[in-house]
Amino acid sequence: MNAITIEKARIQDAEILTDIKRKVFDAEKERWLSFSENDVDYNIQPPGYDSVEMGKYMIHELNYFKILYHEELVGGVIVTLEGKRHARIDRIFVDPDYQGKGIGSAALKFIEEMFSQVKSWELETSSRQLNNHAFYEKMGYKKVFESEVEFCYEKRLQLDATEEGETRDIHIQGNTLSQVDLSRLQVEHSNVTETDFYGIDGSHSTFSNSKLIGVQFSNCNLSESRFQNINLKKALIADLNLSHSEFAHVTLDGVYLHDTTLGEENEPVRFERCDLKGSQFKACNLNDVRLIDCETEGMRINNILVKDLLDAYEVVHKMK
Repeated sequence: MNAITIEKARIQDAEILTDIKRKVFDAEKERWLSFSENDVDYNIQPPGYDSVEMGKYMIHELNYFKILYHEELVGGVIVTLEGKRHARIDRIFVDPDYQGKGIGSAALKFIEEMFSQVKSWELETSSRQLNNHAFYEKMGYKKVFESEVEFCYEKRLQLDATEEGETRDIHIQGNTLSQVDLSRLQVEHSNVTETDFYGIDGSHSTFSNSKLIGVQFSNCNLSESRFQNINLKKALIADLNLSHSEFAHVTLDGVYLHDTTLGEENEPVRFERCDLKGSQFKACNLNDVRLIDCETEGMRINNILVKDLLDAYEVVHKMK
């Protein structure tokens, strides 16, 4: 029996995997960050690395595998598929007590075999983590970007002859490309700035690792679309039907929600484990809204402290 085995993670594994991540990334912080530093390095301590709920989200939504050494859970590797031939290693972590046994190398080799259709792998690591640089380079990754805080690596595999595809006969009139079948086409490292796409069937297409600043989507059917690991700073999101959509592990600083309804089905919105300090609800229909196990220090209703209302309720309740 192989000492190292890799299996799909299950929701039941979320707690122990989170414990391992916490152990791994906290140790990395101690090793690479001085105690005097106040800045945050998200490659050394990824957002939500110590959250069981984030772990459950990743198990449910991403390709999350657990690593076993002699049947003991010792680490994990998380993969995001970006189209048909591209993917990224979001996380790879091994319990410090088990490092140096070839576990990380075995995990990456397993992932490449599992997703054999992928021909371009990418990942990021902190500029400080020199051991990671050597490890990824040993595994065939090449540095494609470098900054003071982050190194980006890529590993490109050779396409099989059957994957090269056939040559397409494409005719362009003026600056217009029309009535052309581009399905299953791979477009890589191309300049399409200020290009207009009109009347396009782009079902199940993917945009990944791309610069789309200022892109406009209007009058489009984006049902069942997935937006993950996206920078939407200063974006306008308006006139949308988001019924039954899910927002998970989202930063909402300064977000303004207004003129919003529950739609025809009138199904209530749910907030769980959210930090809404200082938020304001004005001219809203809050009938049947429930607050359960929430911190309400300083919260007011019609400028009356909720604490005073609850205290008054207790007094009246005791008098009955």
